[in-house]
Amino acid sequence: MEKNTIVFDLGGVIINLNVPRCVANFKQLMTEENVRNVLGIDDDGEGVVAVSAATKQLMHDYEYGNISTDEFLHTLQEYCFEGTTIDQIRAAWLSMLDELPQERLDYIASLRERGYRTILLSNSNELHWDPIWEQYNLGSYFDAVFASHHLHMAKPNKEIFDHVVKEANVLNALYVDDLEKNRKAGETFAGWQTCASIDELKTLIH
Repeated sequence: MEKNTIVFDLGGVIINLNVPRCVANFKQLMTEENVRNVLGIDDDGEGVVAVSAATKQLMHDYEYGNISTDEFLHTLQEYCFEGTTIDQIRAAWLSMLDELPQERLDYIASLRERGYRTILLSNSNELHWDPIWEQYNLGSYFDAVFASHHLHMAKPNKEIFDHVVKEANVLNALYVDDLEKNRKAGETFAGWQTCASIDELKTLIH
């Protein structure tokens, strides 16, 4: 089915994530109990999530852009072994990011050449976002970009889908997101057709 707009998630769709590597690196910096309680591991691919009340708020605030990267890193440091440096924590957090195959960006560029509007809609955080944005010049591949830490709102909440529909004037869209809960939200709140990967997207548009 042809749609005039394609909305892309970032992590797990455009850039690969390596959650096990990130968790393993944090196990070098804090106890396994703190890795579970502070970071958590979500089997659905969401990545690192919080499971204790205090750190759940920490992760939420950072993803929503309500606290700075310095505040985030220094709070994590409180759960680490004595002597753990901020640079070590930053490196462990960044180790979640894996490769971004150039062919995915080339495909997105080809869609724009064919007349599709492309939109990026990502739950992210400053520490993950900035190096990806700069290294891959992501702004050149999208007509509009919406990131949770810039908007102070995140998927799968209705408000962020309403915001994208209004701000980007999205009438019809195909939405690519690796997480089922986000796809369901896109279907429910925006009326978008959804799929789970760029490979699946290629079967829907020719």
